Amino acid sequence: MNKIKKMIPDALAVVFFILIGLAYFYVPTTEGLVLTGHDHTGGAGAGAESQEYLERTGERTRWTNSQFGGMPTYQMSPSYSSTDTLSAVERVYQLGLPTYVMYVFIMLLGFYILLRAFNFKVWMAALGAVVWAFSSYYFIIIAAGHIWKFMALSFIPPTIAGLVLCYRGKYIAGGVVTAFFAALQIFSNHIQMSYYFLSVMLLMALAYLVQAVREHRVGEWFKATGVLVIAGILGVCINLSNLYHTYQYSKESMRSKSELTHKDIKDPSNQTSSGLERDYITQWSYGIGETWTLLVPNTKGGASMPLTMNETAMKKADPQFTPIYQSLGQYWGEQPGTSGPVYVGAFVLTLFVLGLFIVKGPMKWCLLAATILSILLSWGKNFMGFTNFFLDYVPMYDKFRTVASILVVAEFTIPLLAMLALKELLEKPDLLPRRMKAVYISAALTGGVALLFALMPDVFFGNYISTMEQSMFQQAAQAGYIPQDMIMPILSNLEDMRRAMFVSDAWRSALIVAIGLLLLIAFRMKKMNATMVTASLIVLCLIDMWQVNKRYLNDEMFTEPVSNMKETVKTPADEMILQDKSLDYRVLNMASNTFNESNTSFFHKSIGGYHPAKLRRYQEMIEEHIVPEMSAFGAAAAKAGGVLDSINGDSIFPVLNMLNVKYVILPLQEGKTFPVVNPHANGNGWFVSRVKYVNNADEEILALHDTPLKEVAVVDKKFKEQLGNAAEQQPKDSLSTVKLTHYDANALTYEINSQKGGVVVFSENYYPGWTATIDGNPVEIARANYILRAIQVPAGKHVVEFKFDPTSVHVTEGIAYGALVILLLGVLFLIWRDRKAIFNS
Repeated sequence: MNKIKKMIPDALAVVFFILIGLAYFYVPTTEGLVLTGHDHTGGAGAGAESQEYLERTGERTRWTNSQFGGMPTYQMSPSYSSTDTLSAVERVYQLGLPTYVMYVFIMLLGFYILLRAFNFKVWMAALGAVVWAFSSYYFIIIAAGHIWKFMALSFIPPTIAGLVLCYRGKYIAGGVVTAFFAALQIFSNHIQMSYYFLSVMLLMALAYLVQAVREHRVGEWFKATGVLVIAGILGVCINLSNLYHTYQYSKESMRSKSELTHKDIKDPSNQTSSGLERDYITQWSYGIGETWTLLVPNTKGGASMPLTMNETAMKKADPQFTPIYQSLGQYWGEQPGTSGPVYVGAFVLTLFVLGLFIVKGPMKWCLLAATILSILLSWGKNFMGFTNFFLDYVPMYDKFRTVASILVVAEFTIPLLAMLALKELLEKPDLLPRRMKAVYISAALTGGVALLFALMPDVFFGNYISTMEQSMFQQAAQAGYIPQDMIMPILSNLEDMRRAMFVSDAWRSALIVAIGLLLLIAFRMKKMNATMVTASLIVLCLIDMWQVNKRYLNDEMFTEPVSNMKETVKTPADEMILQDKSLDYRVLNMASNTFNESNTSFFHKSIGGYHPAKLRRYQEMIEEHIVPEMSAFGAAAAKAGGVLDSINGDSIFPVLNMLNVKYVILPLQEGKTFPVVNPHANGNGWFVSRVKYVNNADEEILALHDTPLKEVAVVDKKFKEQLGNAAEQQPKDSLSTVKLTHYDANALTYEINSQKGGVVVFSENYYPGWTATIDGNPVEIARANYILRAIQVPAGKHVVEFKFDPTSVHVTEGIAYGALVILLLGVLFLIWRDRKAIFNS
């Protein structure tokens, strides 16, 4: 009975977390509303074919042809049978809560587990959970649909809780917690977040090492480290299928170094040794001055949402300029756009600064170092010397884009050190009277700075218009859209509006810090006890951060769920194309943002799509050939009135033809679209009369500009053996046929008939893992025309089959199952051996 009583406070905390989530998402939850948006619908369209295959066969396909001419599903629907157990455990951990309530709950619970590992009392741990979970970024990524990232972040604090338990000597509990949550974290499939927080865990391990050296317990440190390494290996092995294939895919994706050199002449310094280009990696870099959003959320205006939606700004607006303001955003920073700022809570930041004064031991310096590192790296191109060092010398750092997102580390370390500081104050009542000077200094460095921002905003931030906006106004004036003499009045009024936004938020932050300071003073004067202070701070921080988060994720953003999203996005153009029941065509949608949309992928084998890490060679084809040919196609179609039979399509858009683009969706007036038939498409396979061997990737991609692709295959010489050392001149048979007779996402069957045989090029993307057979006999696949497949087919009538069922999937699945069994047996053994110790810990 006593053991049950001990669990009641934790159970109440769990109920409290559920109520918080329900309160925030009360309307969407009770009315069954859902979020919609680009990233929410983008994944649905991209994964539509994979989902249909799963429902039809009960199996998972590792390939889809629904976008970018075909690509692996490793980073679209990375599900493996070995992780079904994890998925089931995850659902138990989520308590079956409604989706949006669950998001808040698991974010709260994760940090609560961490603080309990640090030996925090229940309600102080609950306060820490609130200030972590309500950091603005987490609600922003829910709104944006970055759910994998959110889930990965929610499992990071409890993973670190296992580390803390191990270094506190609770090896069994620590190892189990680490392995369990590391597995869930990796299962969430956002390697970038896991990579960033690996540095935090290494720094924390170093802090515990310093402490162990001081206390002469180095042996215990090595024992704990060994347990953590084993736990980490188990977590990795359980997810080995996903990790291995992510690694394999990364070598073929945009995240790897290009083989091309002919474009490097423009800016050789922009290339990284192995990964994305520097300007792409740092495109979203947090501004140096923008970092003050940690204290004042509207330092740069908040989000790139319409300026007219901000009441404070519109009170200063000149009515005659309102139509212009409707096309301007609230954000005036230098990022291309943003869904909102990173705000950690004004008083939370005060407690963090206070922690630098009163928290003792190496953990403080570890958290400070991680915070500073996170901020410096988030500046990206604004602090390029430091960024370049990491891009050039830190393994894998150049694999990840949007460096601003590394601020998630600061969003973890700031509330953690803040809570360690508050723990010192509230659990040692005699400490506060002696450290009031530190309290006042911390309040001055945060609330005082916010007050100065409110009183003298132009001293600190003299510019409220972004470089992009200044350029836009200049262009508008030159084009005559805005009279030249109106530019200065507009800019002046715009500055007044945005200054008002900033000043209002600065006053707000100063007030929050002042209230928090008064609570500490009341505690010092014994007007409030620790429990009252904790409860009051929960209320204060919830009000503060709740209000900010509602700017970026509120009830108005939710809509009625669509029972059938696929039917909702279907257009008359799609209906017309779908009347063609043949298997052998692709679709190009030029009526939308072709390479940043996936609605087309719901219905067709699209050569566009939506994915942040496309196949590298395909992306290079987009830049070198496909985009220019799209422009040429549009001009030709307009000139020909949409009837393309009479034009020379093989010279105008040969790459579109080799990709078998039979239908092109073109925009009409009033948002309507219409499909144009391309009679010049090559079909799904064709014999060539010549093989043109080249020496490298540059020659291969450039040769496509002036090669008749229906007659000639351009092949890198390293694939000559795969083609059976086929001669350059091929005995082409004019009556030969290549017919696709069976189609599945991961299996294609062709009937091929030729009197002479030869090299056949297929309009399917080349990728390691595909296998081919001729009449059941294995044959090697070569890469042709930079991205396509080609094989040597003998004379006569044959059946050619392509299948994508990589052996690596089965091997890694076996290892993952083994790791699951080891973890389960290990846990059962340790529970049996140390039942009392585990329960007590």
